[in-house]
Amino acid sequence: MVKKLIQNPKRLSIDLLFDIVGSLLYGAGIYSFAYTAQFAPGGVSGLAILLNTLTRGLSLCPAGIPIGLGTLLINIPIIFFCFKALGKAYFLRSVKTMVISSAIVDYLMPCLWTYQGSPMLAAIFGGILVGAGLACIYLRDSSTGGSDYIILAIQKTHPQFSLGMVSLAVDGVVILLGGIVYGNVDAALYGMIMTITYSVMIDKILMGNDSRKLTTIISTRGPAISERITVEIDRGLTVLQGKGGFTGEEKDLILCACSKAEVFKIKRIAHEIDDQSFVLVSSIDAAYGNGFKPH
Repeated sequence: MVKKLIQNPKRLSIDLLFDIVGSLLYGAGIYSFAYTAQFAPGGVSGLAILLNTLTRGLSLCPAGIPIGLGTLLINIPIIFFCFKALGKAYFLRSVKTMVISSAIVDYLMPCLWTYQGSPMLAAIFGGILVGAGLACIYLRDSSTGGSDYIILAIQKTHPQFSLGMVSLAVDGVVILLGGIVYGNVDAALYGMIMTITYSVMIDKILMGNDSRKLTTIISTRGPAISERITVEIDRGLTVLQGKGGFTGEEKDLILCACSKAEVFKIKRIAHEIDDQSFVLVSSIDAAYGNGFKPH
């Protein structure tokens, strides 16, 4: 893996650029907003903030264990636990990102401006920054480790588990600990708000602009409906053959990925041609291919 990176300096340069930009945004959200406002979001970064708070005032580290260093220390056992499930290539990319992000949090962020205002605003804008930063890192197939490693490892070894539920459980424990360490419910609530905000932000950046609708039309007049959709909306589609479970009648199943605005046009066409047609509309996170985002 290291040899491949050296042989491809362009890719390595792009990876480093995304790591640095992502880590700057991530570090600002964690240090300048969450840490300063005294609450902990979900994940290992939240644990590192709590570790810093609990160790503050000790003789060996009067200022507490630095957040970046704490993140690395917490990640060590997680890395060994999840290494086999995630593979060497992903591991090496993630280690590179972890080192960069930890260095930025510990050495650069303390020299920069920190937010001193409302904890609620800190939770919202901190979440926006963290989400944007993590999205930059994820775009290059890397990670800051921590709960990402745990969640991905559990998903690979136990694919029947809901990824959302696993993520909620991991982050929820850290958020509750934040409420206990800081001794107030507000700290837990702010941590929850920030965690939800950065989760939504990541989804919006990675897939939001590619969000589409999938229309499924069941009709006995499939060719006529398909022709009008192709001509009037200029959308490709797929026609499958089906049979009514109760009547045994042969029917066409038309699948068409489209934008939200085009859903109503497709629905209108289907019912104008066949008022007995059955139209299903579902959401899809992203669409790749002709007419949509390239692969």
